[in-house]
Amino acid sequence: MHSAARAQAARPIPKGLKGLSVASVISMFIVQLMGTLVTKTGSAEGCGASWPLCDGQWLPAPTMESLIEYSHRLVSGVAGILVVAMAVLAWRAYRDRRDIRMLVAGAVLFIVIQSALGAAAVLWPQPKAVLALHFGISLIAFVLVVLPTAVMFQLEKGQTFRSAPVSDRLRRWIWAAAIYTYGVVYSGAYVRHTNSHIACLDWPLCNGALIPELSGAVGIQFAHRLAAAGALVVIAAMGHIAKKEREVRPDLFWGGVASLALIIGQVLSGGWVILSRLTLTAMMVHSAIITALFGVLGYLCLQVTREPQPEAVPAPGATPEGALGASSSGS
Repeated sequence: MHSAARAQAARPIPKGLKGLSVASVISMFIVQLMGTLVTKTGSAEGCGASWPLCDGQWLPAPTMESLIEYSHRLVSGVAGILVVAMAVLAWRAYRDRRDIRMLVAGAVLFIVIQSALGAAAVLWPQPKAVLALHFGISLIAFVLVVLPTAVMFQLEKGQTFRSAPVSDRLRRWIWAAAIYTYGVVYSGAYVRHTNSHIACLDWPLCNGALIPELSGAVGIQFAHRLAAAGALVVIAAMGHIAKKEREVRPDLFWGGVASLALIIGQVLSGGWVILSRLTLTAMMVHSAIITALFGVLGYLCLQVTREPQPEAVPAPGATPEGALGASSSGS
């Protein structure tokens, strides 16, 4: 494989859309961290069984739990507005780019799903397994905001690399790494919601044992550790394959490097969470790293899809071809 990626004409991002896209990505990242803050501080019930109000009031009570939960809802609402505005502007500015239009539509959809799950968790008791889904859905929403922003910046530079060849083997490994890592994310969220963080009091061993008794909270915590170790192996293998295709696909190589660095950081920060006995700083760093990692893996999945053919967009005021033909046949 030695063919180069097809060069493209640089396409500047409309000024307002560029700032809005960056603000949307940042706000969605903050939403992820705020969700971790709510869980860590036990503030999920800070507003009682009331949504979108807080204990039936527009303003929260002056307690730490109420203020944290209310702030999380407020930040999520602002992020949702930014994403919807970004989606509308991107749809209009890139009517010839099906990938961008589908990604921003997906972002809005998952923002709605995320909000619905958040409301359901407040209004009706949910099983721990269902509550653990919330973080994963939020991650997908985050990635679906990151990806169209990435495409727009690529187009501004005149190169997406997606027209360059990539082996089926690497493509499969990238998708496998993303899907597997999503499973690890779910297991980590399940650990949080079942309060199994310190079922193992040390790290990397579990209560002094290489393989502990696999039951209850210890089994949940140890299973998550094994899953995280598996993610490290899978991402390292993906990065090794990407290295072989570096000359043709430097985007995939550097994405693989970033993924490997982040998964190593994620594993180490997980150890920090245990050894620090669940300090807020350690848990926030742990959440930030997995969010960034999933964003990079989402980018890699995008990069192994084919570059879409530009869609013809009628100029404003132009007569559609079908209508013109009908007019001609009737005269």
